Parts: sequence; structure tokens; C-alpha cells
Amino acid sequence: MKAIGGRSAPPASARRAWLLLVAVAVVWGLNWPVGKAMLEDLPPVWLVALRSAVGAVALLAICVLRGRLVIPKRGDIPVILSVGVLHMTAFSVLASLGLQFVPAGRSVVLAYTTPLWVLPGARLLLGETLSRRRVAGVALGLSGLLLIFNPSTFDWHDGRAVWGNALVLLAALCWAASILYVRAHRWITPPFELVFWQALLATCLLVPLALVMEGVPRIDWHPRLMGLLLYGGVFGIAFAYWAVTTVNRILPATTTSLGLLGVPAFGLACSALTLGESIAPPLVAATVLILAGIVLGATHGGISRRETTR
Repeated sequence: MKAIGGRSAPPASARRAWLLLVAVAVVWGLNWPVGKAMLEDLPPVWLVALRSAVGAVALLAICVLRGRLVIPKRGDIPVILSVGVLHMTAFSVLASLGLQFVPAGRSVVLAYTTPLWVLPGARLLLGETLSRRRVAGVALGLSGLLLIFNPSTFDWHDGRAVWGNALVLLAALCWAASILYVRAHRWITPPFELVFWQALLATCLLVPLALVMEGVPRIDWHPRLMGLLLYGGVFGIAFAYWAVTTVNRILPATTTSLGLLGVPAFGLACSALTLGESIAPPLVAATVLILAGIVLGATHGGISRRETTR
């Protein structure tokens, strides 16, 4: 595994990155049924706008209390735009819109087809040469996703379902582009200091978009909704985006996308437990394939040559 500047990432850094990936898989896996539950009280774009605003406020408070609030430098602007626009805004809006028409379990699977786009992108744009072990790991993980999402059993005559699935797949493409840029970025300011600005940018984009698309909402502010929003903002935004950006700095783009395949496995389990979505035998087999792919791709021999230096 390589770090910034072409040097090998210290073992402690690599272990920390994988621990953060596990934490993100848990947080974002639960975030899908949480988002589905919030759609009962909020329109989809307002949902992500308010969640982003809560995350931005939480990050601002943490930065101020820890003395880590900084003004971004010019060289930080591209990565702020990459994460704030492509991931926090485009991915979140497209996924939330699609979630209206697609079960949470299927949505999380479609959203995490991201490795399909990251794998060729990392090879063509970042010069990452993939070992057979890494390719085999991605293939195993994606075969698990295909086992869950079987196009032959899909009702292609249901326009709403087709539209919802297409939106979530487009969201995956936007996230893949963000992962590739974050990996290629020449870092000036550490990721934690920039996540607040990314969340602030996303909020500034999402609130006007929500007003245009959905108008002023009528919201019943009951404790359940406020608790879900706090979870989505504090953990789903503030913690998870910092964690995944940190991981992107340490691990290759393909490794990051592979590790994030743990999110649909956990998300499906959470959707079954919290929303009553059924767990069929193919789901169990698919989860095994996904986790096997992560283990295979995470072990030694992931990159067969020196990555492009940053």
C-alpha cells in the first residue's frame, strides 16, 4: 500500500485506514434504513439538505472546540468541490430520490456498484496496476452484488422502479469520480479541516435546490425524526466523510472502493432488521461473496507496481 509522495504507508496507518473503513461500513450501512425511515416525514431533497446542515454544524463545533478551524487554501478548493459537489450533493440527492421508488436493501446494493467505475478509472487515470488478487477480490464482491440485483427478475415495465434504479446507479458513478479525484489530489490541508467546508458547500447547494424542487416543507418535528437527523448528520456526515477521505489518502482508490463493499452487506442486514425487508438465501450467499472479496483484495499483493506519486 502506498501513501502520499509514493512512500509505503506505515503498517499503523494501513491498520487505522482499515479500521476506519469498517466503521464507515457500519455507519453508512445503517444510514440507508435511517434515510428510508426519514422519507416518511421529509421530502427526499430536504432530507439530505437538513442532514447536511446538521453535519456542518457538528463539524463546525468540533473544529472550533479543537482549535482546528482553518481557512482553505487555493490548492484545497478542488478537493472541497470534488467531495462537496460530487459526493455530498450529487450522490446524496440522486440516492435519496431513488430511495423513494426502490427498497432500501436494493438501493444500497446499487449505490455500491462504485467499484465497477473505480476499477477502470484507477487504471486509466491514476496508473494503478492491479494484481490478480485485487481483480479477483473485486470480481467476488461484484458477483455478490449481481446475485442480489438480478436483472432477469427485474420488472422493466415499472417506470418508477426503472427511474429509481437509474438514479441510484448514477449516484454510484458520481461517487466513483469523487473517490478517484480524492486519491489523485495533492493534499495541503489535512482532511479533517476540510470536511466542514465540504459539508458547508453541500448545504449551500442543497437548500436552494430543495426550495426549487420541493418548496417550503411542512415538517412534524417529533423526537424520532430529530434523532434520525442527528444520526445522519453527526455520524453519516461528520464522522463518515472525514473517515472515508482519510482512508482515500492512505489506500489506493481500488482498495477503498473494495473495502466499501462492506456497506451493502451491513446495510442489507440493517434493512431486514429495522424495516422488515426479507432475507432470502441468495442474500446470504451474496453477503458471503462480498465479504470474501474484501478479505481477498485486502491481503498482500494488491498493487503490483509503484503508484503514481502525489
